[in-house]
Amino acid sequence: MQIREITENKKQYLPLLLLADEQEDMIDRYLEKGTMYILEDNGVKAECVVTDEGDRILEIKNIAVEPDSRGMGYGRRLIEALAELYASDFDTLRVGTGDSPLTIPFYEKCGFQRHHTIKNFFVDNYNHPIFECGIQLIDMIYLEQII
Repeated sequence: MQIREITENKKQYLPLLLLADEQEDMIDRYLEKGTMYILEDNGVKAECVVTDEGDRILEIKNIAVEPDSRGMGYGRRLIEALAELYASDFDTLRVGTGDSPLTIPFYEKCGFQRHHTIKNFFVDNYNHPIFECGIQLIDMIYLEQII
């Protein structure tokens, strides 16, 4: 297993990025300013994009695991690698997600705790309703962990 930074041609990973954020113009808002990593294990299994939000906060803007590779620890490994890599420069690792029974428990198992909510984020910022596990995502739930 290898994690490496992607500095050029980040859009080549668009199909994987769209698994976590299904509207391309939303991805465009953070992709170039963010730092992208991929996790390879006999092929690309996962990706993530992080941004410096100031005040020693690092935010995961996008993290996705190939559907046939989910449940194998790749997402958790990426989060652990980020925490290790950035611990000297940042105090907090943050992630925003929809209030979904799929994603919230994953982040909580990775050591994140709920921090704050942005009401109507998905309704106000996406051009179509977003559903996960049959539930329409309305609010953005932010979770944080100290690194």
